[in-house]
Amino acid sequence: MNKRWAMRPDISEENVKRLAAELNIDTVLSKLLVDRGINTYDEARWFFRPDIRHLHDPFLMADMEKAVSRIELAISRNEKILIYGDYDVDGTTAVSTVYGFFSERYNNLDYYIPDRYNEGYGISTQGIDFAAANGFSLIIALDCGIKSIDKIDYANTLGIDFIICDHHTCGDTIPAAVAVLDPKRPDCPYPYKELSGCGVGFKLLQAYAEKNDIPFDEVMAYIDLAAISIACDIVHITGENRVLAYFGLQKLNNNPCIGVKTLMEVAGKSSGYTISDIVFLLGPRINAAGRIDDAKHAVQLLMACDENEAKEKGLLINVKNLERKEHDLNITDEALGMIGSNEVLINRKSTVVFNERWHKGVIGIVASRLTEKYYRPTVVLTRSNGHVAGSARSVFGYDLYEALCGCSDLLIQFGGHKYAAGLTMKPENVEAFMNRFEEVVSSTITAEQLVQQINIDAEITLNQIDGKFFRVLNQFSPFGPGNMSPVFLSRNVQLNGTPALVGSNHIKMSIMQPGSPAFDCIAFNHGECLEQLRAGQPFDVCYSIEENIWRDKRSIQLNIKGIRC
Repeated sequence: MNKRWAMRPDISEENVKRLAAELNIDTVLSKLLVDRGINTYDEARWFFRPDIRHLHDPFLMADMEKAVSRIELAISRNEKILIYGDYDVDGTTAVSTVYGFFSERYNNLDYYIPDRYNEGYGISTQGIDFAAANGFSLIIALDCGIKSIDKIDYANTLGIDFIICDHHTCGDTIPAAVAVLDPKRPDCPYPYKELSGCGVGFKLLQAYAEKNDIPFDEVMAYIDLAAISIACDIVHITGENRVLAYFGLQKLNNNPCIGVKTLMEVAGKSSGYTISDIVFLLGPRINAAGRIDDAKHAVQLLMACDENEAKEKGLLINVKNLERKEHDLNITDEALGMIGSNEVLINRKSTVVFNERWHKGVIGIVASRLTEKYYRPTVVLTRSNGHVAGSARSVFGYDLYEALCGCSDLLIQFGGHKYAAGLTMKPENVEAFMNRFEEVVSSTITAEQLVQQINIDAEITLNQIDGKFFRVLNQFSPFGPGNMSPVFLSRNVQLNGTPALVGSNHIKMSIMQPGSPAFDCIAFNHGECLEQLRAGQPFDVCYSIEENIWRDKRSIQLNIKGIRC
């Protein structure tokens, strides 16, 4: 697939030089800092040296005092408390965190994860009925609830109080809960708005511990789960999230809880985790429990106190992940075959595919894979409970939610955001939806949005990549949205030796420039460039710089994002 290379806009050279001098670093590195809004020595010190003291006062969050007081009241009255959370990684880590903390000091509580297929996302009537039937008078909802106006009203009629801990965008009305913790509330003065659902739960524990003289170390015991939620929910790794991710990674790599340690082992990597490793190795396994079977298995693993129990749950989840992979690959192959054999679908600016036999638990993953392949707004549909359910993914810069608004008369319901959404429709509307979605996308998407873009942070020579440059660059981590691993451009590089095809479509090679050392490179999914490279002519590359560890030997490796011969 052709990709557009885009350089970051120029910024004030004076600021860059001044900061480089103050920090005694390369101007390329100071430019990366200024690009991230870091302009002074003190701001750089905070960025490079995360500190737990940088966490905000949890009582700055609207309703936090109410939430803590209601929990204290429930415990003093020996009320039954239900910890309720979504079935994805953010929800299950949030439940494991909050339930784990309170179960250490209070016995009259339980947890509840809704069934993906029978109840769907968020707070369900079935969940509230379960609480009522079993005598729960307080529900702490995590990673959901901010738009559950009618469900909270229903719970109130049954005498069940709710504390909502959410991080999604609010609607016009705030639910009538005892407390609604959500930094995105318009009236919430909390200074950081990008917490994960688990992150909001973590702040609740921080506040409760502070008010009840519980050592903060007892809250920090769950920070590895917070880091997993931050990574897998693709929230910004800036500000407070960066602090939580930084220390969460430290715990995960040095002293993870028993469940996380077991999960790391079954994933095949027991240490040295980055945010990217969490996303690709741990997240799919946690998610697989709810996609294929029951998300409670994930919570039981993450909360495990016994190694044997953890191993049993870890192996079960790994099996479910293998099942998920099989469904994923089979459905992706079928979908690619449907598109590839249909000239009309190939030439469209959107992709909508439907098969009533496809497994609902993996259609979101398939939509992502199809978007990667064809790079256009994509919807994957399947049958579910008498209706047709869909998962949608978008391309950079295109508002998928707005496109679905243009099809709303054909949908029973839909929800999501700019880049990902879910939807439900009647079976008889599938064909009309396919055509309408294409009409809306065709009339609103630009030609540039249909070409994947590589954003390049700076142009450098290979000579600039020395030990000090790499050490400072490493301190920019953990990388993720809002703080992506920098991408560099180097022109007129030459091969050092012969490039080789590895795997199905990857290139392993070594490159250099006159007078520079040679750098090993891996170019994923660039197999089509092999013959051009073998011609021996200089070429341009854009890449990120990473550390490669092989048999305890560490070296700098360039991860190639684009090649131009």
